[in-house]
Amino acid sequence: MPVNSLAAAVNTPARKIAYPSAIATNLGNLTMTDQPILVIGATGKTGSRVAARLEAKGLPVRRGARGARIPFDWEEPSTWTAALDGASSAYVTYFPDLAFPGAVEKVEALCAAAKTAGLERLVLLSGRGEHHARLGEDVVRASGLDFTLVRAAWFAQNFSEGYLRDPILSGVLPMPGGDVGEPIIDVDDIADVAVAALIEDGHSGALYEVTGPRLLSFADMAGILSMALGRSIQHIPITFDDFHSNIAETGGHFVADVFTAIARETLDGRNAHLTDGVQRALGRPPRDFADFANSAAQKGMWTDAA
Repeated sequence: MPVNSLAAAVNTPARKIAYPSAIATNLGNLTMTDQPILVIGATGKTGSRVAARLEAKGLPVRRGARGARIPFDWEEPSTWTAALDGASSAYVTYFPDLAFPGAVEKVEALCAAAKTAGLERLVLLSGRGEHHARLGEDVVRASGLDFTLVRAAWFAQNFSEGYLRDPILSGVLPMPGGDVGEPIIDVDDIADVAVAALIEDGHSGALYEVTGPRLLSFADMAGILSMALGRSIQHIPITFDDFHSNIAETGGHFVADVFTAIARETLDGRNAHLTDGVQRALGRPPRDFADFANSAAQKGMWTDAA
């Protein structure tokens, strides 16, 4: 379930950009372009960070969203052509998850549209240990496009920006999975890897399976959060049926069915090992969950007013 709550926003039309020499110097060996980079899911956890990083480098960004001036909507393929038109590359996240019915077929159709539009590169975010995510990766591999795959562990930011924030505010962490270890990943690391894959040479055809630097149980995570917040966060082991019921209360049974299936799949121990994706892509180790927790606490992510 690492890939969740992804949405989109506005766009920047294709136009000629004159990059200042200082920017060109700072960008080093980056692939320069005057064409916009399409970020699908630009208001989501990873997409918002990818878009911000690209813009900070002086690169043109088209933010893919249903409400954009040039909209992108996964449910409306008629919007894809205009969103892709003139773009050099795209960062692709599927809302709400690649496990949802029809997601893989839509990614396949998007790849075909991207190829027709002349995109040079596509970077796909997928979920670690998920069957349907692997099918989505296979579709991109077979598309004929230059591509990079970023296969992510569970997001640390689920605790501060996602569905686990409210329980943390209440002092509890109710999760299934028992004592299974998860190498939880900081979304900032995912964004850094995605940006590198979009604008640097040397990432063509690569699969970066990205994890944090150590395995943690949910009880371990609750302990780390307790230290960061200065108050007790209690891990409450629950069954997958309880997990399903909790999601169904707010998201409905269909959504609960899909996310519970993902949780059963990814919390069975198959992901209880570390990988070197961040190190290979960026030349540095991934951030630790404790660093994430301390930083988020200092930013007030768990205050009632946040």
